[in-house]
Amino acid sequence: MDAATILQILDSTIRLGTPLLLACLAGMFSERAGIFDIGLEGKMLAAAFLSAAVAAVTGNVWIGLLAGVAASLSLSAIHGLASITFRGNQLISGVAINFLASGLTVLIGQNWFQLGGRTPSLEGAARFQPITLPFAETLRNVPVIGPIYAELISGHTILVYVAFLLVPASAFLLYRTRFGLRLRAVGENPAAVDTAGVSVTRLRYAAVAICGVLTGLAGAYLATGLSAGFVKEMTAGRGYIALAALIFAKWRPWYALGATMLFGFLEALTNRFQTIELLGITVPVQVMQALPYVLTVIILAGFVGRAVPPRAGGVAYVKER
Repeated sequence: MDAATILQILDSTIRLGTPLLLACLAGMFSERAGIFDIGLEGKMLAAAFLSAAVAAVTGNVWIGLLAGVAASLSLSAIHGLASITFRGNQLISGVAINFLASGLTVLIGQNWFQLGGRTPSLEGAARFQPITLPFAETLRNVPVIGPIYAELISGHTILVYVAFLLVPASAFLLYRTRFGLRLRAVGENPAAVDTAGVSVTRLRYAAVAICGVLTGLAGAYLATGLSAGFVKEMTAGRGYIALAALIFAKWRPWYALGATMLFGFLEALTNRFQTIELLGITVPVQVMQALPYVLTVIILAGFVGRAVPPRAGGVAYVKER
């Protein structure tokens, strides 16, 4: 495998790992506050559809991005209402959101565009364009550093850079601010937080809102950055993989970066090598396509170790009288 192929695989790793990273960080904020969110998949799907649909109609990707985030926030509000206010089962609420988004995106897409649930292809200002960083072309011919900077670091859309910047920002917010301390505390012992005079409900709704924004960015990136429009079920289980990466990362931002890039790398490898031969037998393409999901299960089952979720995760808080 030559250097050019390695760079292409790593470049694909970054692109494919970005929506996983955004969704993983989203789930981290929600679960750190004690709200499990199985609905990441549905929120990503809704955000992908509405961002692509609005961008196609208006011709402006930024308006599409806002629409996608709004769609995700709306579903987050439903999840928060069911889980926090009405103290319903958080897992059932998340699954319901997934089914709701799966059905509505196709139904509304067909009604609006009559393309079988797809949106029109996005072009020009209707989708995010790659950004060439300063001096990328000048440094391209410099050995080692030049190709890495010009082809691996430069040339991504703005949401890729935003996703990577959100990792240190999330770490700072969680571990260096009063809000982060309270957020982590409410996921471990909400009664103690309540005793200190801090609203558990407000903190959990704030976490769910942050989750909605980040999941909206993930979905919008899928449809307007990674792809050029929306197609049916285009998230393809990425929300669930993000949850797996979150467990693998043990609910920590920097570990989340490594975990999601690992899963992105596995997907990049299978995309690059659609067919391979083992002992003279050609492995079917379907096996290669299933490989990232199989490896996800293997990694979680055998290599994660003891991952302890927040102690109050999934448990509705009832204020003592």
